Amino acid sequence: MSRKHGGRPDGATVTASFDAGASAYDALTDRNPGYHEHLRVSASRLGLPADGSGLRLLDVGCGTGASTAALLSAAPGATVVGVDASAGMLEQARAKRWPGNVAFVHLPVEELGAADLGGPFDAVFAAYLVRNLTDPDGPLRTLRSLLRPGGTIAVHEYVAGLTLSARLRWTLVCWGIVIPLAAAKGGNVPLYRHLWRSVATFDNAPAFADRLVRAGFTDARTETMSGWQRGIEHTFTARRPDAE
Repeated sequence: MSRKHGGRPDGATVTASFDAGASAYDALTDRNPGYHEHLRVSASRLGLPADGSGLRLLDVGCGTGASTAALLSAAPGATVVGVDASAGMLEQARAKRWPGNVAFVHLPVEELGAADLGGPFDAVFAAYLVRNLTDPDGPLRTLRSLLRPGGTIAVHEYVAGLTLSARLRWTLVCWGIVIPLAAAKGGNVPLYRHLWRSVATFDNAPAFADRLVRAGFTDARTETMSGWQRGIEHTFTARRPDAE
């Protein structure tokens, strides 16, 4: 992968890598214990009311639709707009069966502010997205602007562990299981090397919560997951202020 300032890859390179790995992506993530369960946990942490009827939700970086399905589990009656920069990942998502309240849009997160997606949204869900962005701060401010006042964002993300144990766990899982499995199953190996590096070089949990506050969100909260992901995989929730 070509890389830009701070050692972070440029957006076009990341998108191309997801395109190349799209056909094997679901098969590989299905082998990750807790993958779908943890997405559902993060979606539930949005605290959406009732069955979600009348709500508009934005699933940014929706990929093959696993995060979209998690949102529907939390709010089956909501209108959900899934957005992703990767045409290959969206092709996999669109091939699945969805209710009529789900739509997918091919669009980079950097262009969301200029698009008509039918907002404002009651909530935004961003799973495994922000650490893949060359410059996350601008897109986070855009996501805040797409929320209604008082609306909630949930960022579901792997971040650098605060302890040596967590950092070692992350490296062992990636290089001992994920990358060899991708090679054996026809996945795009550079994509999973990027997965390891993007987490190891990105924010830790307190730093990312601070990043949300700098982007204009309030009431930032951090919760981790169970299993081997404890201390590495988190839900970050925050709100757009009621008045700005």
